[in-house]
Amino acid sequence: MDKTTIEEGKTMAIVAYITFIGTLIAFFMNKDKRNSFTSFHIRQGLGIWLLYLALGYIIGVFDSWMITYSFWIFFSALFIYGVLGAASGKENKIPLLGDFFQKLFKSIGQ
Repeated sequence: MDKTTIEEGKTMAIVAYITFIGTLIAFFMNKDKRNSFTSFHIRQGLGIWLLYLALGYIIGVFDSWMITYSFWIFFSALFIYGVLGAASGKENKIPLLGDFFQKLFKSIGQ
C-alpha cells in the first residue's frame, strides 16, 4: 500500500473506531473513494463494536463490578490499539480475532 493511500484514508480509519456511529460514518464516506486502508480499519472497528455489543449484553447479566470493569478495560485496550494503528498508518490486526473480522467482513471496501 502506498503512502498517499494511507494518508488519504487515515482520518476515516480513526473515525471507524470512535463509536459505532463513527464506524457507520466511515463506511458510508468510504463507499465513494474505496480506500483500502480505511476499509481495513472499518472491518476491524465493525468487528470490535459488534463483539462489544454482543458480549456487553451477556456481561450485563452479571452483578459484579470486577467483571464489568475487566470488560471495559479489555475493550478500551482494543479500541486504543486500533486507533493507534490507524493514526500511525499501519494495518494492525486485532489480536486473535483480526483475521476473522477481515474474512467475515471482506465484502466491505471491495
